[in-house]
Amino acid sequence: MPKLFFSYCHVDEALRDRLEVHLSLMKNQGLIETWHDRGITAGSNLTAAIDENLESADVILLLVSADFLASWYCYSVEMKRALERHDMGMARVIPVILEPCDWYSAPFGKLLAVPKDGKAVTTWANQAEAWTDVVRQVRKAVEEVARANAAARASPAASQEPALGWGEGLSDLASSAGPGLASSESPRSSNLRLKKEFSDFDRDKFLHDSFEYMGKFFNASLEEVASRNPGIQVRFQPHGNEWFAAVIYREGKAVSECSVRVGGLGGRSQGLTFSYSINGAVHSFNEMLTVDADSQSMYFKALGMQHNRSVQDAQLSEQGASEYFWGMFIDRLQR
Repeated sequence: MPKLFFSYCHVDEALRDRLEVHLSLMKNQGLIETWHDRGITAGSNLTAAIDENLESADVILLLVSADFLASWYCYSVEMKRALERHDMGMARVIPVILEPCDWYSAPFGKLLAVPKDGKAVTTWANQAEAWTDVVRQVRKAVEEVARANAAARASPAASQEPALGWGEGLSDLASSAGPGLASSESPRSSNLRLKKEFSDFDRDKFLHDSFEYMGKFFNASLEEVASRNPGIQVRFQPHGNEWFAAVIYREGKAVSECSVRVGGLGGRSQGLTFSYSINGAVHSFNEMLTVDADSQSMYFKALGMQHNRSVQDAQLSEQGASEYFWGMFIDRLQR
């Protein structure tokens, strides 16, 4: 079956884990096997193992971020060889854009990137939708590779090729990959991902880090609205680390205002609340996002208090949560 190779920077390991979760159905269907460097056992020759699996991969996923582009090994070794194999028709390279970065002028910028339109995964309001789009495109590529491989095996030219003995093949593979490749290593699964547990500290940190991000998001968005629209004035007012207020004025008259707070249901702060008033009481709000988690990552879930039931099933990142609250805030000016 086709092999997928993950080329990524370890800073992005959590995102790689999420992608692998979304690829699980294809693995369970026997359509693909996946490999990344976390599958290397202790004592193995790291470079040789990566080279071997890169050379044998049918589909190579470049998990692109600023850290990926800054990594000498990812950019100058793995990406370079991946593109060489792509240009020779030996593998299919798919850039997966994880976060906004200057990737368009990179050597792989000529290739069609995923998700749709090269919009970075972390900028989608619902990251599950982004990963689903990535997987759809990967599935198409894998199906094309599988058809091409089947056609090559069935062609007369392929049947005339001398058969390669198992012993000869393993010997050549080990020697071409360089010393240290343990051809005697036992085969094993690359599916070694375990369920992650998130403590109260982890959830609180995620909540407050997201609140800080949302404040910066609102402030920058307000400034951009004012710069693009004559007659519009704006005000962003932070109140420590627990809440902020935002107002948009048209010709001096307040036309939209809101406040965003940490907390909302009493006890330990478990979410972010949105109110259409800059003076909203602590326990009075129009929408709330609560912190939730699956086996791999934390995210926000909306209560759907504004009759927006479609968002209740969404798993919102800090970017998605910010876009959701901003959409409620700006909606009054867009009607």
